[in-house]
Amino acid sequence: MRIEIGQYIIRDLEYEDASAIVKYADNPKIAANLRDGFPYPYTLSDANAFLTNVIEKVPRSVFAIAAKDEAIGSIGLMPGKDIHRLTAELGYWLAEPYWNQGIMTSAVIAITDFCFREFGLNRIYAEPYTTNHASARVLKKAGYRLEGILRANVVKNGNVLDQFMYAKVREDVK
Repeated sequence: MRIEIGQYIIRDLEYEDASAIVKYADNPKIAANLRDGFPYPYTLSDANAFLTNVIEKVPRSVFAIAAKDEAIGSIGLMPGKDIHRLTAELGYWLAEPYWNQGIMTSAVIAITDFCFREFGLNRIYAEPYTTNHASARVLKKAGYRLEGILRANVVKNGNVLDQFMYAKVREDVK
């Protein structure tokens, strides 16, 4: 899979991306806004385990956000099961040197359109912490709607946090 987003691309992850992932993912500012499954410090062993997991899945649903010569982040879906089989959760992160350039908004728009088309989904949602204002802006700019706040929904770094519930449904896609 390959989708151009300006001078960047969304593409399949490769085992060769491990060192770039470690270079950028080993950042407490990134880990602070993601689930505990995204460790800090982030090691080569973590990158290799992540890559093995996502590369072996069929169909692939997690992809690299890449500059010309290296991965600079990741974006993907976690498909629902059973009665939620036409729903998926969106997750993403981007290397700090690339923040505030519109890259993630473009990536969210592109991957959302791709996943509605390729996976036959009815709904894609994201649950950023209410402290993650940048992610909330990305989702809003990408056409996701704020459906509510999940109060006291998670524990991150010893703190109980609220989460936003943003979603886009197939009928929102024009």
